[in-house]
Amino acid sequence: MKSCYCQAVVRSMKIWGMMAVALWGCGPALPTDKQVFRYNQVEGIASLDPAFARNQAVIWATHQLYNTLVEIDSQLQIRPSLASSWEESADRRVFTFHLRGDVYFHDSDIFPQGKGRKMVAADVVYSLKRIMDPATASSGAWIFNGRVQADSGFVALDDSTFQLRLTEPFHPILGILSMQYCSIVPHEAIEKYGKDFRNHPCGTGPFRFYLWDEGQGLVLHRNPNYFEKDSSGRRLPYLDAVQVSFLESKATEFLLFRQGQLDFMNDIDASFKDEVLTRQGNLKAEWQGKMQLDKHAYLNTEYLGILCDSSRDIVQASPLRLKKIRQAINAGFDRRKMMTYLRNGIGTAANAGFVPAGLPSFDSIRVKGYTYDPARARQLLAEAGYPNGEGLPVIKLLSIPIYADLANYVANQLQEVGIRLQVEVIQKSLLLEQTAKSQALFFRGSWIADYPDAESYLAMFYSRNPAPPNYTRFANPRFDRLYEQSLRETDDSSRYRLYQEMDRIIVEEAPVVPLFYDEVIHLVQPGITGLESNGLNLLELRRVRKSRD
Repeated sequence: MKSCYCQAVVRSMKIWGMMAVALWGCGPALPTDKQVFRYNQVEGIASLDPAFARNQAVIWATHQLYNTLVEIDSQLQIRPSLASSWEESADRRVFTFHLRGDVYFHDSDIFPQGKGRKMVAADVVYSLKRIMDPATASSGAWIFNGRVQADSGFVALDDSTFQLRLTEPFHPILGILSMQYCSIVPHEAIEKYGKDFRNHPCGTGPFRFYLWDEGQGLVLHRNPNYFEKDSSGRRLPYLDAVQVSFLESKATEFLLFRQGQLDFMNDIDASFKDEVLTRQGNLKAEWQGKMQLDKHAYLNTEYLGILCDSSRDIVQASPLRLKKIRQAINAGFDRRKMMTYLRNGIGTAANAGFVPAGLPSFDSIRVKGYTYDPARARQLLAEAGYPNGEGLPVIKLLSIPIYADLANYVANQLQEVGIRLQVEVIQKSLLLEQTAKSQALFFRGSWIADYPDAESYLAMFYSRNPAPPNYTRFANPRFDRLYEQSLRETDDSSRYRLYQEMDRIIVEEAPVVPLFYDEVIHLVQPGITGLESNGLNLLELRRVRKSRD
């Protein structure tokens, strides 16, 4: 064990040496006057093409390289980015965007004399059509499905005016346009590199590509021509470079953070969270002043899903087909105690439905979920025909390794009310495959919002949606009618009431067992300022400064 740990540390030192040379090409000693932000990405980065920004690692990297028409601020509000303003037609089907006139693509050899050209509306049309093009095979192809016709939905009225034409009104469309999939790219780069655009990125973002050694590290340099400025007129970003390593061990990552070789860590691994955090989720006294702890509501609901497709044999043969059994499971374990002892207070017990805290439509008074009530759980079991669990077969729960402790906690508590669970731990890839094919009857899941609107969560239960997102294959005519009505509703307050009514149906029918609403947790070095958190856990570096390096 010790030799493996030492090998990991030695490897990390070699990586930092390589990265130091790559940053400036002048040896291992970094210039002290340069501000370099350093973080580690345990899972690595699969692509630097935003058309494949399907996970956090790719989203974080491409967010530094590209811009979208609009973006989400720290308060989850839509604000201008490449578009300086926009108008919506009376029927809410046409959005007209007015583009900034001072945006240029990064300097690159794809352009004459290597000088980045001005971004125009035709680039927006090209980029969004590219997402829908089957030849691209983008993991984001679904975002415009049934909402935009590829041949007529994206229009450049002139160089500075882009128009989006929807087939039907869809309120969250601006949120979709803020997704990293909708980054604007130059056609010259795709035409030159094809699929190799993944490692020859060119965008309009605050940082530009410098070096990517897959499995080792990524280096981005400040874009000197970036269009945004601060309130004093200084051009953003403040940082000179971003340096990303790909060490697979969270323990090694934490060691490097403690040594000051990383500026930031996302999330705290279970192996050392008790060392750093109190049971209430605060920094322990011995760490105060040595690091900053930043916590923020995260639009992610962790849950257990239950397959509800009654046409399938595995559902017909399972007691989970009975609503009262599903309700009994929801009432039979203590979420608050789970958060204290297994999560060190990171996140909030999901006692208010499926839509998480942090969204404007969230209301724990209007939507009352399940609280720990073992007497009610036993009563529901008896009403379902299984008093004290007698005759109730063992129910298998599928989990992935990092959530095995949560699954076992639920299983142990449910056993006390008469529900026996058998926890089976499988690899994430296999679980994803089984849930997508509706082969998993009872499974651990999580849903991270693609955009800050409850529709992103409620779409999981719309019967016309496949898996994903409807992994439970839930179907309820009343829910479907409310969902369709919410898409047509223009008044925010009225739409939020519809969302809450739908969430109450989910609580009643119990196709899921909400566990907790997640929380962003960052460890940050004391010298870092301007690093803002948000509910989507985007890594926003434009206004970050380092007081020392």
